[in-house]
Amino acid sequence: MDLFEYEGKQFFASYGIPVPDGEAAASVEDAVAAAERIGFPVVVKAQVHTGGRGKAGGIKLASSEDEVRQYASDILGMDIKGHTVNIVWIEEASEIAEEYYASFTLDRSKKRHLGMLSAEGGVEIETVADENPDAIAKIWIDPIVGLTDDQTRGWVAAANLNPAATEGAVELLQKLYTAYDQGDADLVEINPLILTPNGQVHALDSKVSLDSNSVFRHPNYERYDATQPRDERETAAHEQGLQYVGLDGSVGVIANGAGLAMSTVDVVSQAGGNAANFLDIGGGANAEVMAGALQVINNDPEVKSIFINIFGGITRGEEVAKGIVGALEQVDIDSPIVIRLDGTNADEGRAILSPHLSEMLMVEDTMLSAAAKAVELAGGAA
Repeated sequence: MDLFEYEGKQFFASYGIPVPDGEAAASVEDAVAAAERIGFPVVVKAQVHTGGRGKAGGIKLASSEDEVRQYASDILGMDIKGHTVNIVWIEEASEIAEEYYASFTLDRSKKRHLGMLSAEGGVEIETVADENPDAIAKIWIDPIVGLTDDQTRGWVAAANLNPAATEGAVELLQKLYTAYDQGDADLVEINPLILTPNGQVHALDSKVSLDSNSVFRHPNYERYDATQPRDERETAAHEQGLQYVGLDGSVGVIANGAGLAMSTVDVVSQAGGNAANFLDIGGGANAEVMAGALQVINNDPEVKSIFINIFGGITRGEEVAKGIVGALEQVDIDSPIVIRLDGTNADEGRAILSPHLSEMLMVEDTMLSAAAKAVELAGGAA
């Protein structure tokens, strides 16, 4: 789950990381009221899941009610890289002496957490990495040991931060690591991390991505999930607990397991077509789950054929077949379905499907032949 800036700051604040005071507003009048409560000057900031807000005119400094009203009017509804602004963050203006960059993420190649810190903040870190890679101080953290005080101090020194920022930076970075670790985040990033004229170190921006699989440990993450951008297909799938991502093709895809679902999307492309979605039903291919999956795909007007690709391991072929037959009794399908069923008890599953085969329901022996048939039924190669 990618958080809006204001959600990221709320997340940071819950771990004691200092952030400027602010309020989210979905209307011009709410923005004006928030600014009056906070006190001028304030910054009016577009809330979208993308960068480049400043260059697009989505961040403005306002010194009066009239300016807040004007800027909020301009920014709400603005399109920034294909993202429509529905919320603005009204934040107290901060005095800035220096700007830094800090982040934590996972370095899979080293199987350790990676921390990056730079005295060159306020610009895209990719630009710093390309033009002056030595300006980025990196550390790798053993997840068992965690981030120690000595390690943090050495890291801050290596990044050449202003000595006036050392104590504040050490304290904030340790809290940021705690937020990253205990908050089950995939990424936490502050750019810029600022040093104020009076020597305080604050997070002036936030970029946070949380592991959606950790929601069971964090019931309050449901509020973040509610603000995730989804199209109508993704919303319907999400309501049924399905792992679904909408794509732009005409072959609907259902598979059991994320790896197989990704491979299915690839093999559809290999056969000359384009997948309309990624949909992983996991191991529970019963009638209810299969009916929900078929309903979501069937409601996509761009889908011309459906490819169900099942490889049974723990999931048994006859149970999958029963699920498909049961689902077809619940859902009126508009598009022909091609099934590839292999693995545990696949023969029993095919036997269950056999009486139901028709021009609208067919079985293929291999993944590639099934993909080719689904592409053909969808109108041929793209």
